[in-house]
Amino acid sequence: MTAVTQAGGPPRGEVDEGLKRDVGFLGLMWASEGSIIGSGWLFGALTATVLAGPAVIFSWIIASAIVILLALIHAELGGIFHVSGGTSRFPHYAFGSLAGASFGWFSYLQAATVAPVEVLATVQYFSTVSWASGWFQVDPATGAGTLHGVGLVVAVVLLVVFAAINLAGIKWLSRSNTWVTSLKVFVPILAIVVLVTTHFHAGNFTALGGFFLKGANVPMTIMKAIPAGGIVFSLLGFEQAVQLGGESSNPRRDIPRAVIGATLIGALIYILVQFAFIGALAPATLAHSSTWATLGTNNSALAASPYATLATIAGLGWLAVILRIDAVISPGGTGLIYNTTTSRLSFGLSKNGFVPEIFEATSKKNRVPVFGIIIAAVVGALFLLPFPAWSALIGLVTSASVLMYTGAPLALGALRYSKPQLHRPYLLPIAAVLCPLAFVCASEIVYWAGWQTYSTLMVAVAIGYILMLISAAFKLNPKEPKIDWIAGVWIFPYLIGMGVISFFGQFGTGGIIGGVGPFKNFMVGGTGYIPGDVGIPFWWDLAVVAVFSLVIYYTAMRFRLSEAQVDVYASHLYPPEGEVTAAAALY
Repeated sequence: MTAVTQAGGPPRGEVDEGLKRDVGFLGLMWASEGSIIGSGWLFGALTATVLAGPAVIFSWIIASAIVILLALIHAELGGIFHVSGGTSRFPHYAFGSLAGASFGWFSYLQAATVAPVEVLATVQYFSTVSWASGWFQVDPATGAGTLHGVGLVVAVVLLVVFAAINLAGIKWLSRSNTWVTSLKVFVPILAIVVLVTTHFHAGNFTALGGFFLKGANVPMTIMKAIPAGGIVFSLLGFEQAVQLGGESSNPRRDIPRAVIGATLIGALIYILVQFAFIGALAPATLAHSSTWATLGTNNSALAASPYATLATIAGLGWLAVILRIDAVISPGGTGLIYNTTTSRLSFGLSKNGFVPEIFEATSKKNRVPVFGIIIAAVVGALFLLPFPAWSALIGLVTSASVLMYTGAPLALGALRYSKPQLHRPYLLPIAAVLCPLAFVCASEIVYWAGWQTYSTLMVAVAIGYILMLISAAFKLNPKEPKIDWIAGVWIFPYLIGMGVISFFGQFGTGGIIGGVGPFKNFMVGGTGYIPGDVGIPFWWDLAVVAVFSLVIYYTAMRFRLSEAQVDVYASHLYPPEGEVTAAAALY
């Protein structure tokens, strides 16, 4: 069906959510690409190499395959439902209000934490310049660093700037982001070409004991680097085209193509960035490290600004300057678009009745969710306090992101059963196999992040449930839905079960709230009991996660909403009667 534009409204067959449909294909794809190419390319190569050595190339390939699979699933869902904050609303259509509230909060938590990560990256990179040396201080003994004084002020100011730009309107943001993202893609490609052709040392891949970390559990290091090394974090962002679905000018055609295209481009760039980084390290730099694990701790400048320091050592001062400029542009562009996304997710949560109705309020001129944009900046600033460094926050962001992504394969699997006749511009092949596989893979990443990260995430999840209960208790949204306990009966067993497996697993010793402060000795997990202490082989803990995930997946399929219930929850997507039928719009 060809959408027909109505005077003063959206195309026929498209729901008007009170937002302007001004974003075209390039705007959608570059929104996703601009989120993928952020601070991850500036820091991810070093952080991941320290954990897994040159074998980290396998980590990038594995993570890219998983993220591409999740992107394909989002492509089908985004082509069906063209709504703002899509990742928070797909589970709502498939499993009802409890799932919608849960995955909506997971999505919001993920998006809200990305902007502070990006501003941290900018401040951290500039701390290697003399006039900004006091902004971020690195402990040479551990390689850990924290924001200081003016650095914290600069980070907060950047978050305020993101909010101000978003308040200017989505059309202006989309146009500016297209140019910014084009530059963000160009700079890493330039760095790859220059370093590989002028300062590449093939011997680096077998230095410091060999391709694999000497004396390490190689499979474990490869998998641990996926969440803890910032690899998954770096690849995230493909869903931005889906989140802006309510503002797309041609969502059926553009959303699937934008999601798939951005993911493939991003994955290729990151794998090449990692390859170039290892090869371009100066042999003298490696000579000062006894192992790959000490690479960052023995060079504080490398830890603070990996690629810029690498270029400086190589005598490429002009490239170091470009990289420091890009340290503002790349993270800044990503933080900007995630401030947009965070406000759209709270908009979607309000549309579904889970948070106060004020989050739906839009400005008269630009029709952007004003309150949601302001709150997104405030929440981002709050995350700067307990997580004052890039590496400290990426684990939480990664886990929240992947927990959010688990909702997509569940929703698609359920909708294939409940609504097989829906019109799908992009149809995922063999979905009966790929949906449960994607859910298992996402669960494995959550497990690999470790108990320390998972327990901290669960505290944040609990806070979300409390906030939504307060909204319901004080009747802050008249659209508050009836809770679908039966359709969402699997959610709490999944969260608790993953916690139990993580607690007795081998990844991430520590405790709740990152194992710091008054909680330092509380609920210390990551015991390694499942794979090691009783003589069980390493891979068995991964099998436990896989089997448990499949049980949850097929339980969710069993309790999914019926076709009639899906129609009730998706009724606001259907055009007014007499203009075009629901069948023509969605089927």
